[in-house]
Amino acid sequence: QVQLVESGGGLVQAGGSLRLSCAASGSISSINDMGWYRQAPGKQRELVAVITSGGSTNYADSVKGRFTISRDNAKNTVYLQMNSLKPEDTAVYYCNARIRQLLLPHPQDYWGQGTQVTVSS
Repeated sequence: QVQLVESGGGLVQAGGSLRLSCAASGSISSINDMGWYRQAPGKQRELVAVITSGGSTNYADSVKGRFTISRDNAKNTVYLQMNSLKPEDTAVYYCNARIRQLLLPHPQDYWGQGTQVTVSS
């Protein structure tokens, strides 16, 4: 089995910063893309940022220049540094990873449990 465990959410004032972490554990053979999504109340889940195993990144236009995604492959962990936070960044943030388990031929998508980020104005 594979688990993704997130940490780092919370309440912050507009203009502040938060850092989210997501650690993958279990019977992991390899991890491909890792990313962060978010879902605000009444809205669909949307991609925030994604990073490949080689370190290439892609961001939603709404967070470019403010958020930075990174990963530590030795720790099977992905991070999201969020700066200059705005009230519209308020959402539940979910970690996602495409992971191939030991002894299985194909990778699958796994999700974390979500962590609440609230930005007050």
